[in-house]
Amino acid sequence: MTVLMMTTTMIIMMTGEQYLESMRKLKLNIYMFGEKIENSESSPILRPSLNSVKATYDLAEDPEHEDLMTAVSHLTGEKINRFTHIHQSPDDLIKKVKMQRLCGSKTASCFQRCVGLDAFNAVYSTTYEVDNKYKTTYFENFKKFLTYVQQADLTVDGAMTDPKGNRSLSPSKQADPDLYLHVVERRPDGVVVKGAKVHQTGICNSHEVLVMPTCAMGPADRDYAISFSVPTDTEGIIMIIGRQSCDTRKLEGSKMDVGNSTYGGVEALVVFDNVFVPNDRIFLNGETEFAGMLVERFAGFHRQSYGGCKVGVGDVLIGASAIAAEYNGADRASHVKDKLIEMVHLNETLYSCGIACSAEGCKTASGGYMIDLLLANVCKQNVTRFPYEISRLAQDIAGGLMVTAPSEKDLRDEKIGPYIDKYFKGVADVPTEYRLKIMRLIENMTLGSAAVGYLTESMHGAGSPQAQRVMISRQSNMEQKKKLAKDIAKLDE
Repeated sequence: MTVLMMTTTMIIMMTGEQYLESMRKLKLNIYMFGEKIENSESSPILRPSLNSVKATYDLAEDPEHEDLMTAVSHLTGEKINRFTHIHQSPDDLIKKVKMQRLCGSKTASCFQRCVGLDAFNAVYSTTYEVDNKYKTTYFENFKKFLTYVQQADLTVDGAMTDPKGNRSLSPSKQADPDLYLHVVERRPDGVVVKGAKVHQTGICNSHEVLVMPTCAMGPADRDYAISFSVPTDTEGIIMIIGRQSCDTRKLEGSKMDVGNSTYGGVEALVVFDNVFVPNDRIFLNGETEFAGMLVERFAGFHRQSYGGCKVGVGDVLIGASAIAAEYNGADRASHVKDKLIEMVHLNETLYSCGIACSAEGCKTASGGYMIDLLLANVCKQNVTRFPYEISRLAQDIAGGLMVTAPSEKDLRDEKIGPYIDKYFKGVADVPTEYRLKIMRLIENMTLGSAAVGYLTESMHGAGSPQAQRVMISRQSNMEQKKKLAKDIAKLDE
């Protein structure tokens, strides 16, 4: 295991290149297509996802984006990457959403650091309240860990979702106890955990993994109410990369056919096979009544996030659709203009919800700020729908060429290339190659590997649509609304 030592020494924020160098030092246990990946940086499938994280470091070094990408740590007073910040005001919450839109628009993919940021803020406020009740030291443990993360400028993967097995049974009632991550041994110096976390976007590009329970728990689930952080190359951690639509196109060497040749994202099953966690890295350990609080707060923050990141990706897709219309010679058609307007309307509606739940944020007992939970859940509920409609309209505008065009190798072929160049040209002054490139980008974002992050993740990331509807019901204060109506109607009680 490669351990990045905890220190209180000030470390200047990393550049993108320094981030890559820091990842090279880790001895990650990654598997893909039945083979162990020795160097993710040299993998055509994994490198784009690494680039997406790198972009968050590069943007933080750009003076133009300093206000959004950086913050001042309330723990040390030092300038830090905002992805490691604890929100101190509604303005911080708003800047978070704006930062996420910026990163999404620059990468057209998942940039993978939101889940860590949201985990930081959820664990920070929850551990404070656990300590207040039980006189534990979780809050101090976490502050020490977070200071280390901020000063070393680390990327941290937030891990919440367990395999869950039989969804009708609680963690402790499962036929296989490992279907929820749990403590299997308690030692004087720490605990040993076993289980797995699924759908972990960015785990293979992270220095640390911050684990949280995945649902509310009862007293029988004590061993499952565990939160901690360990380095991603800790002994016993195994990452198994998931498949994506069109993922092997990245192995073919074509930049055109993949649509987005620079950026991307991958997900993984992360196995914890008897992983040791030292005491000072434990942030919850058996306090089952706080598991639900941690889940609810993390979910709220992450649902807010989608009002930024998916909007930034949507900006790119709308732009690609407008270009496709121009290249097709259809940009002046009234119905095309109307479709583009509708795409903008839907995208900005998502953004407005992200901003609204941030502006209505309030201070927690810990001093950190929490978003308005009702509006955050409304935000994510919209995200489960609107990106699908934006994608449908993009495909409508692009036309069938998006999925029927020949490969780049065909275009470059001496014999058949001229036919492709001739018969797939749109407007005369636009090279056929440009037209094909923009079509492949739309394909990538709505059907290919990027659709994982833009569509499926929009549906199930940060909880399924039903999870938001449950929270909307809880937070809606229906009794107060009924009272308002009774008062207006002058109903006698």
